[in-house]
Amino acid sequence: MARKPSLFVRPLSMDEGRKLQRISRTAKDPVRLRRAIVVMMSGQGQTVRDITSLLQVSEDYVRDVIHAFCAMRRSVISLA
Repeated sequence: MARKPSLFVRPLSMDEGRKLQRISRTAKDPVRLRRAIVVMMSGQGQTVRDITSLLQVSEDYVRDVIHAFCAMRRSVISLA
């Protein structure tokens, strides 16, 4: 099976980065926390495979989160 091309989030603004860090420190909902971590790691250049091995989630989950983040034009707060 051929390797899928690398996928990363769009460039994060400083404000988005701060909000993601805040979510990762204060989130009580594990799904919201996991999504924030996926977006932050992708924004730092980590590949889908690296993220899946660290968070123990599927590649499809990581790709879905990245696609959803890139598609939205609103604030990072909408990750939940």
